[in-house]
Amino acid sequence: MKKLLLAGIAVLLLVLGLSVFLLKDLQDERTKGSSEPQMNSLPLRNDSLNHKNYQHTSATLGAIGDVLIHDRVYKDAFHNGKYDFDPMLQPVKKLLQKPDLLIANQESMIGGTQIGLSNYPSFNSPFEIADTLKRNGVDIVSISNNHSMDHGEKALYSAIGHYNQLGMPYTGAYKSLEDKMRLRVLNRNDISFGFLSYTYGLNGNVLPKNKPYLVNIFDIHTVLEDIKHARNQVDVVVVSTHWGTEYERMPSKEQMKWADEMAKAGADIIIGHHPHVLQPIQWIQHSGKKTLVVYSLGNFLSGQTHDYKDIGGILTVKVNKTVTNKTKEINLENYQFTPTFVTSSKQKHYQVLPLKEAEEKGLVQKPESYQETLAHMSAWTTE
Repeated sequence: MKKLLLAGIAVLLLVLGLSVFLLKDLQDERTKGSSEPQMNSLPLRNDSLNHKNYQHTSATLGAIGDVLIHDRVYKDAFHNGKYDFDPMLQPVKKLLQKPDLLIANQESMIGGTQIGLSNYPSFNSPFEIADTLKRNGVDIVSISNNHSMDHGEKALYSAIGHYNQLGMPYTGAYKSLEDKMRLRVLNRNDISFGFLSYTYGLNGNVLPKNKPYLVNIFDIHTVLEDIKHARNQVDVVVVSTHWGTEYERMPSKEQMKWADEMAKAGADIIIGHHPHVLQPIQWIQHSGKKTLVVYSLGNFLSGQTHDYKDIGGILTVKVNKTVTNKTKEINLENYQFTPTFVTSSKQKHYQVLPLKEAEEKGLVQKPESYQETLAHMSAWTTE
């Protein structure tokens, strides 16, 4: 009897031990099944890493100053019965082709040889300068300036016809009201750039009363309305303005006031022309938004010499665009400015060189210099 009792107790202990072991093992399995898999299967909630809701891209905008083709320049370009301006830009071609987008100020209207080429004070230039600009990297030209109507409607229509044939976008002067109403928009890397252009006047010429659309005349109220309208259509608003006083190296109070108003209205980049010499670069801030202003980009290619009129430059600025599922943010990174210099010998062999290279070759006379030019342009942006 005693033996049977001991055997029963042993069996009971064995069953209890086995039950405890099985219960613990089951608990461990439940813990594994309810903890690790649940944690790893949760969806990633960081929107900055969710490519469907986050996008970052960038593009570089470049700008050059006045392309003002004096008779000595187009005569130098004439070889074997045709005009070829390509050799003049060869030394800076790689610099021109570097930005994603490049805008130039075509100061002299390219009416073509059929209506007669001409020099100051009433300019008319060969078609071929536009071909050269396009081959060397220019994507769009501003054509509203004080010389836009030097040869009237005929030259303007002729120039626009060639730009259209060439596939070169233009802004600031137009062939019709419909043409004027179409905002010039160019896209690069999923960033849209809208281009506006205006001139202070037309050297005494008057637009036909029934064709006020031919050239954009600078009226600050109209400009501000145009900027606000463009602001709703594109990521970046670029404004070219023909303003200021010729040969003055500093902007006027009026230029600075207008720049501030345009920046406040939503302009991202403001590019000035007309003084034929360089004027400084400035950042303007409104409500946390930065606008880049270059008050004058000087002459890029012209027949003018001395007193800083042969110095221009290539301005570039990087534009960043960040998009989430709720917001879009555009910001500009620090600009870069490369000074250029127009060289010639007895009104022949015109070329545009980087100013530093021209100085190293002994082609630059003081007070013009590479270091002085950099200091002048960055006087208002150096921290």
